[in-house]
Amino acid sequence: MISVPSPEAAVKLLAHMKARLGEQISAFELINRQIIDFLISGVPGHDDPLPGHPWIVLTEVTGQGAPGSLTEPFQSALESAMEAGLVPDAVIASSGQQGKRFWKMREDMAEAQKAAGGGISHDISVPVPRIPEFIARADAALQKAYPGVRLVCFGHVGDGNMHYNPVRPANWDVARFKAERTAVNRIVHDLVVELGGAISAEHGIGRLRLAENEHYKSEVELDLMRTVKRALDPKNIMNPGKVVRL
Repeated sequence: MISVPSPEAAVKLLAHMKARLGEQISAFELINRQIIDFLISGVPGHDDPLPGHPWIVLTEVTGQGAPGSLTEPFQSALESAMEAGLVPDAVIASSGQQGKRFWKMREDMAEAQKAAGGGISHDISVPVPRIPEFIARADAALQKAYPGVRLVCFGHVGDGNMHYNPVRPANWDVARFKAERTAVNRIVHDLVVELGGAISAEHGIGRLRLAENEHYKSEVELDLMRTVKRALDPKNIMNPGKVVRL
């Protein structure tokens, strides 16, 4: 668990660590303070590894060498990142069990969001260098549209895939905020498309993003998708009603 002062610092840290450790970096998850606070208050069994820090990176390195062979290279890379001002503080797992506790925090973030009253989920991707711009502009736009909105952001910096999930203002009920789903989607997804990203990354289009996909794709693109669908699935028996409407 590594603290960083901003998403900009996280992107720079990823480049710094990859320059020293290459593809041995197997995970690099950026997590904001809001979801950590929801986790600590709403899901039993968790402790805050870096209290007060606005952003945390959960990173892991793996390799083919002997157990422990990456400890010194990782610590050396982290120390140089601290010297460069990218990292104020860090906690390195001292055992496999502690490492599992760190990953359990990441796995329980969906549960933490539910405990806070639920949110409007986005599974987006943007080019890695534009992650900080996306977060800053999306935060500003949603705060302007919905004063008091609580902004949850976490995800895989290495491939630009972020889970950007605004949670209702504390003085709103769940139904009132859920009714804003289409408007919130439009704010977030318009920005994603402007930045050259995709409105759905690891979870696909399915049914939930079907209308959104049709909103952003041209008729030519949709016709091509339908043509491929009909060629491969002429009876429309494979996941009918998902991805593209015939």
